[in-house]
Amino acid sequence: MRIVEKAPAKINLGLDTPYNHEDGLQEWNMVMTSIDLADYIEVTTLPTEKGIHVSSNSGFLPNDQRNLTFQAAKLLKERFNIQEGVNIAINKHIPVGAGLGGGSTDAAAVLRALNKLWGLNLRLPELAALGLEVDSDVPYCVYGKTAHVFGKGERVMPIKQLPACWLVLAKPKVSVSTPSVLRQIDYENLSHPDIEGLISAIFLSDFDQIINKMGNGLEPITAERYPEILQIKERMIEFGANGAQMSGTGPTVFAICQKKSRAQRVFNSIRGFCQEVYLVHPLS
Repeated sequence: MRIVEKAPAKINLGLDTPYNHEDGLQEWNMVMTSIDLADYIEVTTLPTEKGIHVSSNSGFLPNDQRNLTFQAAKLLKERFNIQEGVNIAINKHIPVGAGLGGGSTDAAAVLRALNKLWGLNLRLPELAALGLEVDSDVPYCVYGKTAHVFGKGERVMPIKQLPACWLVLAKPKVSVSTPSVLRQIDYENLSHPDIEGLISAIFLSDFDQIINKMGNGLEPITAERYPEILQIKERMIEFGANGAQMSGTGPTVFAICQKKSRAQRVFNSIRGFCQEVYLVHPLS
């Protein structure tokens, strides 16, 4: 049996980490939304085998237990005592190491696919709880819609979709290690975005207030090492973006525009500065 599952990228409209838990994991307070830049995951069950096989069209992804899709499949196999094997083929479009949740959304797609193929009948909250054992962004990616995400990443509350807008994503020629960024957090001096204000603005479909309340507390940490992040932001605003900000731990920067014509202008201007640039919109 075979299923092809879409795995959309995510961006962080708001990202805050108020404190560390005793186990070393972050407490998160975030607003995420999914966008129409996506990987496609083909999952095939292998009744005559027991192994997990991962392949991709990307030379940057590991195909063994380091891959989050492998970990997701292994988790379900062991938790529910599944005897048959799995083949996972990743058709990669989301940049690797970009702060767009590529590995996590691929893992979430595998959880959704195997839930159907193996008839596990798990509800989304149950899949999300399992996903947390793979990575903190997997629970959100199981849902894949605009949401308030908090706790260690396992608490996902879908909220109203964004008002109509367009996004321009630009990834500089660097990859960022999330653990290295998290180790540099100084909680006493960390900037804390107004997440509640951002959620309220989304509920009101108040585009201007959404722009005003957006924020990423980790952006200064990554930008200090990679100043091109701030250079991209400045160019995006200069060429007409309503707002711009880094996603996740970076390095991808996104511009948000209310009008497609303005987003197209930002897209055209940034393409001369960055090789990996995408014009997309949030999923509805």
